[in-house]
Amino acid sequence: MQPSKPSETEILQQVLVPLLEDFKYWFNRSSSLLESETMPFLSAEEQSDLLARIKNAQNEVQAATTLFNATGGQAGVETKVLMPWHRLVAECWNIARKWREVQQQD
Repeated sequence: MQPSKPSETEILQQVLVPLLEDFKYWFNRSSSLLESETMPFLSAEEQSDLLARIKNAQNEVQAATTLFNATGGQAGVETKVLMPWHRLVAECWNIARKWREVQQQD
């Protein structure tokens, strides 16, 4: 007997929910760092721009989460929307790595 295939809703629940939670986690962590510390390797404008992009992404992730929940898991997120979030998370990881390096030098 073959196991039943999960429905699209089940797949979205299993994949999208943890992914959105990851985005929320990394964007929250990054915005906290940028709001509390001055990055010596970024200009004030660059740091402000990065923080603004993170805040915008946080709003988009929250909207996607709200839509997903409001539709009972029937609404997904297109890849063309996810990819900029992935790139922004990678950029945040890079900033955090540089920040740790600076902290180790002090």
